[in-house]
Amino acid sequence: MVTFKTDKEIQVLRAGGKIIAKVLRALVKACKPGISAAQLDKLAEELILGHGARPAFKGYRPHGALKPFPGSICVSKNEVVVHGIPTSSLILERGDVVSLDLGIVYKKFVTDAAVSIGIGRIAPKAQKLLKVTQAALEKAIKVCRAGNTVGDIGSTIERYVKSRGFFVIKELVGHGVGYSIHEDPNVPNYGQPKSGQKLEPGMVLAIEPMVSIGVQGVFAREDGSFVTRDGNIAAHFEHTIAITKKGPIVLTK
Repeated sequence: MVTFKTDKEIQVLRAGGKIIAKVLRALVKACKPGISAAQLDKLAEELILGHGARPAFKGYRPHGALKPFPGSICVSKNEVVVHGIPTSSLILERGDVVSLDLGIVYKKFVTDAAVSIGIGRIAPKAQKLLKVTQAALEKAIKVCRAGNTVGDIGSTIERYVKSRGFFVIKELVGHGVGYSIHEDPNVPNYGQPKSGQKLEPGMVLAIEPMVSIGVQGVFAREDGSFVTRDGNIAAHFEHTIAITKKGPIVLTK
């Protein structure tokens, strides 16, 4: 069931979103060759707790997962699209593409955001992949207006990504968020215009294009992470968006 947040609740979500933005900026700055995902996870948890929030992912067990997620953030490298486990053995190296994904609970409300970056100098095609995925998110946000539909969001992402020579990952989707980590509706990164759930004021959505160089899709590892079938790199950008009468508000900016 789709939930609707009040103006007061959206203001709380906005405060939580600002915390996420600060934590993500600090994590991006810390992403140097040689640092481990476990070190990034420790830094993230310290920062989240220091802002009076708590990690939303830690201990959360998504539908179908064999066990709860062990970290405060997801660190997904190269062919790992999402849900990468932040272990001490996962070391960032020059040329890697890394996705940092985190959610927090602030005053009982959940916000969710992600960013992908290159470590040092990365291949030109990887640079283009990052730019295209981020631009797809920005274009999708512009259509997050009351009266439009979930299909409008997905078709906007898919058309732009395809026009730039890349492929959306159809097995993984965005979602509602706010009272819990995953709420209705699902928000695929593909679709038909004017189809699906109608957007209404008070809806809060996690919009998250996940894009790959290859077209073969993904599979789930035993640890719950999702990996491209062909081993090609992927990128992931995400913001939490509130639908309002005056237009979309990016809560995690």
